Amino acid sequence: MSNDFQSNSRSGYRAKRKKTNLILNSLIFLVLALIVFVAYSIFSGDDQAAPKKESANSGENQSVDKDKNQTGDKEDTTKEDKETSPDGDGAVTDEEEGSEKESEETTAPAQPDESQTVVTEGGSTANVIKTIENPSWEPVGTTQTGEHTPVLDTESTDWSEMIKAMSYATGIEQDDMIVFWVTSDKTTSNSWIGTVHSKDKQKKYRVNIKWVDGKGWKPTKMEELAELEK
Repeated sequence: MSNDFQSNSRSGYRAKRKKTNLILNSLIFLVLALIVFVAYSIFSGDDQAAPKKESANSGENQSVDKDKNQTGDKEDTTKEDKETSPDGDGAVTDEEEGSEKESEETTAPAQPDESQTVVTEGGSTANVIKTIENPSWEPVGTTQTGEHTPVLDTESTDWSEMIKAMSYATGIEQDDMIVFWVTSDKTTSNSWIGTVHSKDKQKKYRVNIKWVDGKGWKPTKMEELAELEK
């Protein structure tokens, strides 16, 4: 009887211990599962938050790019408006257009009306073949301002503008024209006389020019010469 009691005691103890171990293992498993779950939740939450932050940054970048594009569009529109608008900085205003026309007139006076040319045989000397006058001759323009005092120097503005006036009257291009003699016309105020010829000497002229204030030198008379003379 004693042996049976001891045997039952041992069996009960083993069963109780086994049950205790099972409960402990279950608790350990639950704790580990809970730890895994919490860890997973934490890391999963970070992973989901990161894309949101990136998305926010991406939206910010897109906004900046959009602003840049809008600015570029505005600049392009403004540039286009300036180019096409009559009041834009890039447009040619009436005042600027007038200045350009004035500049062109200064460098290139209107061509003489040949129908108004008056030709007279002979002239001031026996060496003159014919005298030519044309009331449609115009001043050739000038860059000089203020009170005018002629300066006879090959480097002066007066000289280059005188040459332009004589080329205009004779029709000889400046790069083909040789200046033989230039002197003041003592018979008329603000007037000079120049003798010029083409390089091949086929054209020889004595040209009278007169200064017009603010407008430059104007041809008044031209004599065709048989021979070069002062």
